[in-house]
Amino acid sequence: MKKPNAVIDLLDVNVWLALANEDHQHHHRAKLYWEQESAAKLAFCRVTMLSFLRLSTNPNVMAGQPFSAAEAWAAYRAFRSLPEVELVDESPKLESVMAKLTDYPDFPQSRWTDSYLASFALSSNSRLVSFDSDFHHFKSLQFLHLH
Repeated sequence: MKKPNAVIDLLDVNVWLALANEDHQHHHRAKLYWEQESAAKLAFCRVTMLSFLRLSTNPNVMAGQPFSAAEAWAAYRAFRSLPEVELVDESPKLESVMAKLTDYPDFPQSRWTDSYLASFALSSNSRLVSFDSDFHHFKSLQFLHLH
């Protein structure tokens, strides 16, 4: 399988959730990505970290089996303790990149967080990895769509 150009993969929260929960419908695919397709470094940004904590404690997202707050923190810390996993800070260029991606008349309001993640990846020369196909809207983005 082709290795990414980026040194770091920025994982969308849906990938982190699939990795953290063996009962998740995409767990096997996420694990396969981790073992065979991932970059040398895998990243959380502050938005994906907060989303992971919020969504992993949500009963609707976790099919009635949400993590407690302590379990969510433990899962996050377990990922962060791995040598290949980092929490990456925003680039100073992020805001200007995001403005270019979003400043047009018919920008859909539902795309703000996706635009932030795409901008984060673009401004840090990272590849974005997600189960969400909407990231194909960002033409210059290095994007791995897991399906």
